[in-house]
Amino acid sequence: MKRRQFIRNAALTGAGLAIGKTLTGCADTPSEEKKEATMKTKTQNTPIAICTWGFANANAKAGEELSKGVKALDAAISGVEVEEENLKNTTVGKGGAPDREGNVTLDACVMDSNGDCGSVLCVENITNVAELAKRVMTETPHVILASKGAEEFAYRQGFEKDQLLTDASKKAWEKWLESPEYKPLINIENHDTIGMLCMDKDGDIAGACTTSGLSYKMKGRVGDSPIIGSGLFIDNEIGGAVATGMGEEVLKTVGSFLIVELMRNGMSPQDACVEAVNRITSKNDRYKDFQIAYIAINKAGETGSYCIHKGFTYMKYQDGKNENVHSDYFDKA
Repeated sequence: MKRRQFIRNAALTGAGLAIGKTLTGCADTPSEEKKEATMKTKTQNTPIAICTWGFANANAKAGEELSKGVKALDAAISGVEVEEENLKNTTVGKGGAPDREGNVTLDACVMDSNGDCGSVLCVENITNVAELAKRVMTETPHVILASKGAEEFAYRQGFEKDQLLTDASKKAWEKWLESPEYKPLINIENHDTIGMLCMDKDGDIAGACTTSGLSYKMKGRVGDSPIIGSGLFIDNEIGGAVATGMGEEVLKTVGSFLIVELMRNGMSPQDACVEAVNRITSKNDRYKDFQIAYIAINKAGETGSYCIHKGFTYMKYQDGKNENVHSDYFDKA
């Protein structure tokens, strides 16, 4: 485990330096003044939880755990589990919409304040895949486990086999089969993820991201949600970010990693989210057909969000208050 962490940290440091050069347009790493300014943004030691979309109960659960002194990663996992177990949520966990073959497959990843991470892809029969991703991180020498391998590992870890396809999801899938056409609807099928970022009382930041993926996706499809750097990225010295929406487009720009690197170079969470969305819209003239949204937090406890189209909101828990925040957006035509 120590060897893996050394290799990972070395690789991320190199990547961060390379991106820093590109962002600043010079051959040097960020100035000492900028580094010092970043490090001055120390947390106010007020627990904060934010999550994509209006998952109020999930975010409140995470916030309550943080208020009890629970560490950031465990609070985030407790929070997203609320939606993984919510049968009315057709985009996360049990009850999620199946793929075109009628099988529900789940993806998730976690990243902690030490920079360690775990991920699972295309998992069947296991509800709490965010916790399973954590077990990959803590109990194996790997970062990612997929499909049957991830499922078998879950059973060895004591997870119970569960039927993820509910009667309601099955009926909706059978209805879709009558005229199968794949056209995701903005802010409906695209809000396929709960991504959560938590800052605990020690000022440490961690996150989790979990999803059943796009409704009626092709068998084996994986989006950005379980991919470290795309769906979720944390650097505890700087901050963290998560994504939601059309995962294929987030993957092309490694959006969450990009946001953290922009914050490293002095941007606020809000400005970094704006720039990450602009990277997508400036290179893809089909952006009117899909939604992308980001949320982010820095070490000062400042948060931000931005999306392509109107309608995205995120939850924010701080000082005992759990509020729904409306995101600013790009497409105002």
